[in-house]
Amino acid sequence: MADVNEIVLAEPRGFCAGVDRAIEIVERALAKFGAPIYVRHEIVHNTYVVNDLKSRGAIFIEELDEVPPGATLVFSAHGVSKEVQREAERRGFRIFDATCPLVTKVHVEVAKLHKEGFEFIMIGHKGHPEVEGTMGQLDSGIHLVEDVADVARVQPGQTERLAVVTQTTLSVDDAAEIAAAVKARFPNVREPKQQDICYATQNRQDAVKVLSPQVDILIVVGSPTSSNSNRLRELAKKLGTESYMVDSADELLPEWFEGRPRVGLTAGASAPDVLVQQVIERLRALGAQTVRKMDGVQETLKFPLPKGLKLDA
Repeated sequence: MADVNEIVLAEPRGFCAGVDRAIEIVERALAKFGAPIYVRHEIVHNTYVVNDLKSRGAIFIEELDEVPPGATLVFSAHGVSKEVQREAERRGFRIFDATCPLVTKVHVEVAKLHKEGFEFIMIGHKGHPEVEGTMGQLDSGIHLVEDVADVARVQPGQTERLAVVTQTTLSVDDAAEIAAAVKARFPNVREPKQQDICYATQNRQDAVKVLSPQVDILIVVGSPTSSNSNRLRELAKKLGTESYMVDSADELLPEWFEGRPRVGLTAGASAPDVLVQQVIERLRALGAQTVRKMDGVQETLKFPLPKGLKLDA
């Protein structure tokens, strides 16, 4: 029998401003133009969100040739390469770009420094759509490193003008370690004025650092494809707290909680609050008596929507 007694909620947790905006872009496009609306790649990495939008008429595709001529197309929050952008424009789609503005900031920086003759070392996960989008801003000159060992192997064309960029959803500590290795090998490397890891990723990781020592186990609500959710689970484990990631409350197993009365609960930046509430209900069924919210950063950032999505009154 599970021994759950108290739930401690991380603060902040769940949706960030970029995810809010991306989902709202798809919802508004559906309301204004009607179904179907095509979305390149999962709008955000969350199964519940994607299934909900599918049920309302969003069609998720990976290749642009799956989109009929004249259709409305939304680019996901992770961003796309220049090639995908050009191809979509060439095909004449009505395009709305839901790329998170913090990812766009990295793209703008890459374009600007490229004009000044810079090459780039990108810290990120190979195959992640955000990494593909950022690396696809240029035809060449961006070298991906996934860990410290990669830094020793990377061979830029020149080292006088070299800059570092980072995927926005990495582990803050891991990225700092890799960036330090880059700096040690290339002392003149240009680092971003403000780190590329986004405020929401940073805040959720900071909250887990505070929460982990206070609880016996940490549950992270997030989908397996969500980079920032995976980092939260890894961080708690690194701090010595048993941690599991679940896509929904159904995945909670009572045996996880044996001898672990205090349960920490957080959610990745792409996980909706409805899933957190369902996990709380399931934990109550397993014996939880109290729910306490940690003190934490209050996020108030909101990003504007693209033009052309105002709903007529």
